[in-house]
Amino acid sequence: MDNPLTYSLIKPESLLADFVHCFSSLQNLSGFGEGVIIPNGKIDLLFCKTEDHTFQIVLMGLETKPKLMPKRGIEAFFAISFNPLALEYLLGQTTAAFVDSGKELPCNFWDFAIEDLDDFEAFCKKSSQKLLSLLPKTIDERKRRLFELVFAADGEINVKELSEKIAWSERQINRYFNRQLGISLKTYCNILRFQASLPYIKKGELSPQLNFTDQSHFIKEIKKLSGVSPKELFKNEDDRFLQFLVYPTP
Repeated sequence: MDNPLTYSLIKPESLLADFVHCFSSLQNLSGFGEGVIIPNGKIDLLFCKTEDHTFQIVLMGLETKPKLMPKRGIEAFFAISFNPLALEYLLGQTTAAFVDSGKELPCNFWDFAIEDLDDFEAFCKKSSQKLLSLLPKTIDERKRRLFELVFAADGEINVKELSEKIAWSERQINRYFNRQLGISLKTYCNILRFQASLPYIKKGELSPQLNFTDQSHFIKEIKKLSGVSPKELFKNEDDRFLQFLVYPTP
């Protein structure tokens, strides 16, 4: 490529932290080869500029397996990466119907336009203002605490322990995950553990640093969610794994 991929990330202000993981920007995608999307446990709202200068807004469901980037001629995009709690309280919908897929939204969603992709910081400011206006007066503390515990443990927590800590039945927790996200709590936790392994793999630490049964189990889980072995992921030939490429090193 004549121009290298350019990635930027801005964290949300504290009032949005339960709902928004980050704002991100990826530029100079034109001419990029076979990129691979890997699960990250977030709900991404993508604001895309295509190579023919059209504007698209897409709400992505959770990814549960690796997949090739769609051939849609995307030149650049800005994204709001949501924590699952945002589905109910900010977006007012579920993504259960489009796991491993997405849903195109009206191109004037939240009054955004293609011109908003000219300035990433201005985009983040406009997004934050909109999201702050949507914040609920109250939220179910069990749900807030649920995700706080799951994230803090990097997914290494089971439904029984969660149920005891937040006083919410195991059955209700599992129903909530399947209704909102379209996947089980266990599947979601496996995705978080996979993501937590990436910084170590990026450094070349190719043995399990988290609670995998053994090396064989570690390799199997990494391959299931990335499509390749930890060793191949570490090499990241041709910068195929964009999420891995920009993942911070601990």
